[in-house]
Amino acid sequence: MIDKLISSLPKSVDGVLIISETNRRYFTSFPSSDGILLATKNGSVFLTDSRYIEEAQNVVKCCEVAELRKVSEQLPELCKSLGVKVLMTEGEHLTVNQLKAYRKILKGITVTTVGTDDLIDSLRLIKTEEELQSVIKAQRIAEKAFDHILGFIKEGVTEREIALELDFFMLRNGAEAISFETIAVSGANSSKPHGVPTDKRVQSGDFITMDYGAVVNGYHSDMTRTVAVGEVSDKQAEVYDTVLEAQLRALATLREGVKCSDVDLAARGYITEKGYGEYFRHSTGHGVGIEIHEKPALSPKNDKKLQRGNIVTIEPGIYIPGEFGVRIEDLAIITEKSCENLTKITKELVKL
Repeated sequence: MIDKLISSLPKSVDGVLIISETNRRYFTSFPSSDGILLATKNGSVFLTDSRYIEEAQNVVKCCEVAELRKVSEQLPELCKSLGVKVLMTEGEHLTVNQLKAYRKILKGITVTTVGTDDLIDSLRLIKTEEELQSVIKAQRIAEKAFDHILGFIKEGVTEREIALELDFFMLRNGAEAISFETIAVSGANSSKPHGVPTDKRVQSGDFITMDYGAVVNGYHSDMTRTVAVGEVSDKQAEVYDTVLEAQLRALATLREGVKCSDVDLAARGYITEKGYGEYFRHSTGHGVGIEIHEKPALSPKNDKKLQRGNIVTIEPGIYIPGEFGVRIEDLAIITEKSCENLTKITKELVKL
C-alpha cells in the first residue's frame, strides 16, 4: 500500500505524512492508537510509541519502524535525512492547531494539505484481493450471526437483547470488533433508520430491522435484514416487497462506469413510483472498507462513476413514522460488466 501511495505523489512532492489512525492502519496493516507514518520517495518510517513498538517491529514489513519519543525532534531529523522539502499531509484528520504545530516544527519544509485526502481516497476506493477477502470473512461471520439470531428472536425478548446477542455471537466467532453500534429495532421503532435498541419487548406482528456488521483484519462488513414475528398486515407485506424490488433494481445497475446517482435513482424511482418516495430518507448506499462509511456515496447528488474494485452497500428503505420501517442491505463489489453480491443469505421475508 505504501508503494502505491508514493508512486501516486505529484512530482513536486517529496513525501506524505499520515496522522490518522485509520490511514496508518490502511498503509501499514498495523492497528495503533498513536503514531505517525512518514512515507517519502527516498524511504518510509512508521513511528509508534513504546506500547506498540515491539509488536510493530515484528508485524510491519512495508517500511522501517522506530519508537516515537519526541516528534518535534524526530520528524524534522527524518525529513532532513530523507531529503523532504515538500510534504503533503491529511487535511480532514488534522485540526488547525495541529497543522500549525507541524508547520512550526518543520521550518523550511512546505507542508500542504491540498490534494492529500483525495489522493488517499482514490487508493482506498479500489480494493485489493486481500482487502476483499477480509471483507468477505467479516460478512460470513455476520451471516452466521443472522442464522443464529433467528433462533433467538421470539415474543418478549427486547431489542437490546437482540443487539447484544448479535454482538456476542460475532465476537465469539472470529470478529475482532463490531462494525458499528448494532441496530435492532422493532415495531414502531423500526421507522427510525438509525434507531437505538431499547428495552421494548418484541410483539407478534412486529417487523424487526437489524443493521450490523463484523470487523476482520480491520475491514468491515455491513448488512441489514428485516424479519417479522408472526403474521404481517397487507401494508407491511406491500412495503417489504417494494423495498426488496427496489434493492434488486439497484443491484442490477451495478457495474463499472455507472453513475452513483443512477444507482440511487433505480431504487428511489421505484419506491417513488409505488407511492412511498417521501419515506425513503437516506441515500441508497455507500462504500465499505477499513471504515464502515467510505466513498463512493450512492446518493442523488453524486454523479461520479463506479470503478471496478469498489465495495458498496445497496440499502434502500421505507420508514413510516409511528408505524414501522423496512430496510434490506447487501454488500457488492463492482466488476467490469456487473457486480458480485457478497451477501449470501435470503432476502425473502422471514416470519418467526
